[in-house]
Amino acid sequence: MLNVRVAAAALNLTPLAWAHNRDLILAAMDEARARGVTLLCLPELCLTGYGCQDAFHSPSVHRQAMETLMREIVPATQGLCVSVGLPLTWRNSIFNAVAFIGDGKLLGFVCKRFLAGDGVHYEPRWFKPWPTGVQAELEVEGVPYPIGDLYFEVGGVKIGFEICEDAWVAQRPGSSMAGRGVDIILNPSASHFAFGKLETRKRFVIEGSRAFGVTYVYANLLGCEEGRIIYDGGAMIATLGRLVAAGERLTMRPFELTDAVIDVEQTRMVQGWTSSFRPRFDETPTERVLTDFAWPEIEPEAVVSLDSQAFGVGLDRTHVASGWEASPHLKEEEFFRATTLGLFDYMRRSFSRGFVVSLSGGADSAVCAIMVSLMVRRALRELGPDGVTQRLAYDKRLAGVDLSAPSNLTHLLLLTAYQATHNSGAVTRDAAQAIADAISAEHHVLDVDPILQGYLAVAEKALGRPLTWEQDDLALQNIQARTRAPSIWIFANVRGALLLTTSNRSEAAVGYTTMDGDSAGGLAPLGGVDKNFLRQWLRWLEAAGPIDFGPLPAARVINAQQPTAELRPPSNKQTDEDDLMPYSVLDAVERAAIRDKQDPLECFRLLRIQFPSIGPRQLAAWVERFFNLWCRNQWKRERYAPSFHLDDENLDPKTWCRFPILSSGFGRELAELRAWVDVRFPRGA
Repeated sequence: MLNVRVAAAALNLTPLAWAHNRDLILAAMDEARARGVTLLCLPELCLTGYGCQDAFHSPSVHRQAMETLMREIVPATQGLCVSVGLPLTWRNSIFNAVAFIGDGKLLGFVCKRFLAGDGVHYEPRWFKPWPTGVQAELEVEGVPYPIGDLYFEVGGVKIGFEICEDAWVAQRPGSSMAGRGVDIILNPSASHFAFGKLETRKRFVIEGSRAFGVTYVYANLLGCEEGRIIYDGGAMIATLGRLVAAGERLTMRPFELTDAVIDVEQTRMVQGWTSSFRPRFDETPTERVLTDFAWPEIEPEAVVSLDSQAFGVGLDRTHVASGWEASPHLKEEEFFRATTLGLFDYMRRSFSRGFVVSLSGGADSAVCAIMVSLMVRRALRELGPDGVTQRLAYDKRLAGVDLSAPSNLTHLLLLTAYQATHNSGAVTRDAAQAIADAISAEHHVLDVDPILQGYLAVAEKALGRPLTWEQDDLALQNIQARTRAPSIWIFANVRGALLLTTSNRSEAAVGYTTMDGDSAGGLAPLGGVDKNFLRQWLRWLEAAGPIDFGPLPAARVINAQQPTAELRPPSNKQTDEDDLMPYSVLDAVERAAIRDKQDPLECFRLLRIQFPSIGPRQLAAWVERFFNLWCRNQWKRERYAPSFHLDDENLDPKTWCRFPILSSGFGRELAELRAWVDVRFPRGA
């Protein structure tokens, strides 16, 4: 019987933060030792951070990574086998690699074979894929080490690798490793968060362990590493088709270690009795790196066996131990936890002293402000007052704040302002005040109408005529939004805080925002989420709220309203959906047109099925409006503040959805739509 305690770590890293990343790696190793772990898998590129971008091309980055590895990590691995990710240069090419270390000795480097080059990932810009079946030598400080497509036999236990994307492709490296008789596959990953993505990850981890007849150990990054992408952690360990351990996701703790005891001889036995298992006989001597290692003896009762009831369905639910993972409102919970984690990491990594929000009394700004207050409550709950103080040590104001009450910290870190013009009403003003009071923000009510009138007077004098709603509707709306930007920026600058932009994805799709007005800010936390979901989330927050945090009844003042920009005179009764179209239709057109790449006529035909109660000519008009606004407003999307990537329908042109700033505007395609509708749905018929 050969039992091994294995572990995977989720680390909250910072690109190019050498000391920070080193300390997290060493802390995870210390925690592993304390738990009796002897084999530890760390995330992809954990020495440098995954999001270094073009800094991967810098020779100094490679020197720093190798020096940190050799001088500070390798000597600290006594009694452990550890995988550490870093970039490597070999033959004038850069590779995404893993250093495998055993008991204080560097054993070799495995290089990633399949690079992630779609969506938010741009690995082929920096790295080359390592060819299958190739091994070579890399000299480090005068000593040659094996590099390439390798596996390691450590004290009689065979250990192989799939590095992140390697596990997402059809020809997984794990298949060939299984033929070599590998016992354990380690997967160091940097897999970004997206709604519902966890189930896909679980499938390839569990299925990999079953199909290859191995133990599969999956590690992932955690937190908002470089500004846009959030990583949810969620380490997993599976054996022979069963999930035996899973770590908490989206935690605010700096790292999370997940461990389990596995029976190596049992996986070998299952490979032996499986009729489809085919050993490889073409192995070359350079594929295997052989080293001694004394695996400690682990008592049999600590091992999960095949006939254990807990090994099956019971432990397959370890991932919901915290409760929220089992919620019927999983997307709402994920949105809350991903966004609050992103805000906390963004704040501390940018050394910002909190946040400022222009609180309009509408849904989007309310969600931004509420998320900051929930961020504070989560941080204090998960890190404790001392942990929060330590991670925000740059903000000296915390020394004088009683952190036993979350409201005190929220008041310190969040300033909101309602900025009224003569078109603002009591409903939105009172709603903004109610939300600010409920979450304990420092709140101000500003009258910016005199500033607005000053701008109008200057423009009217220059034009030699009055500005009127009949002739200058857009200009009169936009100048109000732009008048609010300088005031809110003053608060952000005075406090050294981060100004949040409140635009959502639905508005970004059609450019329903005023550039240099309500688009002002350094971070757009809602930029990847559609309006319909935000309204649904607020209703859920009012009624139930996150598990362990509860509802926010004050959200009713937002939920009772129709979304409005409130830029036209009150007699106009302006609403967003009158200006655009129903948000349910807008979001459906966006998904069909942008996510699914359907042309206008195809979108119309799909929407006819989804919205049978809407007249065909009205629906066609809305489809045409969407395409027109989408094409005209790409320049706005290019200028939006960074947004969190929360689902794989993002419109961010810098990380996900690229479109020309100038184009034909789908002229021919829209003409085809109009002609098709005219034939089948003639006017007056």
